[in-house]
Amino acid sequence: MTSIFQILMLLLSIAKFFIFAHFIMSWLISFQVLNVRQPFVYQIWSGLNRLLEPIYGPIRRVLPSMGGLDLSPLVALIGIYIIEIVLRNNAGLFLGY
Repeated sequence: MTSIFQILMLLLSIAKFFIFAHFIMSWLISFQVLNVRQPFVYQIWSGLNRLLEPIYGPIRRVLPSMGGLDLSPLVALIGIYIIEIVLRNNAGLFLGY
């Protein structure tokens, strides 16, 4: 059961990495440091969008419109941290203590 706990924590860490990468890349695109017309940048950007849209979509439907400010990555990160806290507090169930 320890391996299930470690796999879940790994998946949550990977999700956090992708959300941070998407967030940083969106800022770099907004400030025109990165150009979406470049094929490599476009592939990474569209891949991250397709990967994270199932997470962001339901959050965006619930959150009120903020006039161009997207808070769904922040809410997703808070949700991931909450899941991590719950998993760590219940680690005894996974570890058999």
